[in-house]
Amino acid sequence: MTRRTAPLTLDHLAQVHEPCRSCLFWSTDPVSRSRLAVGEETEVREAWLSWVLREWGSCGRVALVDGEVVGHAIYAPPVFLPGSAGIPTSPPSPDAVLLTTVYVEPSARGGGIGRLLVQGMARDLVQREVVAVEAFGDTRGRSRGCVIPAEFLGRVGFKTQRAHTTTPRMRMDLRSAVSWKSELEATLERLWGVVRPAPEPAPKASHRTRG
Repeated sequence: MTRRTAPLTLDHLAQVHEPCRSCLFWSTDPVSRSRLAVGEETEVREAWLSWVLREWGSCGRVALVDGEVVGHAIYAPPVFLPGSAGIPTSPPSPDAVLLTTVYVEPSARGGGIGRLLVQGMARDLVQREVVAVEAFGDTRGRSRGCVIPAEFLGRVGFKTQRAHTTTPRMRMDLRSAVSWKSELEATLERLWGVVRPAPEPAPKASHRTRG
């Protein structure tokens, strides 16, 4: 079994299951969403992804297990995410990219795929010299309204930036690029070691008695 992350593309989006494939919670404001006719959501979602890719570049990662999409993460500067304005702890810090979504298919949960997606995001943003990423967390024990559980964000390295009873804004500092890169590589190696077969032991040298 092989697993890896790759940049999110329109082809990958077509493989994402509903309701995530057509979700517009972050990419449009409530008024714009209310004006859409039934069935237009997927087209608007694809148009949004094309716009961000054209104007800013890669804005997400997909997790692939044996070539199949089993999860995804989406992130972008807040200007591309008008839906974030409705969160009580908005706006994000001006130096941060906003992580909106980390989703793993139920059949693939429990194996570190969510962490792998966050690591792929961090690697991408470090290479692009982004100094920080922020996310709104949900403290209520399960994701509601497409908000990432705060407990998960804490496990993968986010710290509370602005406290709130239900939706704290959390932050991951990416300015220590060198340490982040080495830490990511070490973690990835540990994760890959779980799914890679153990190497065969080296054959022992035979000892012959000279006559």
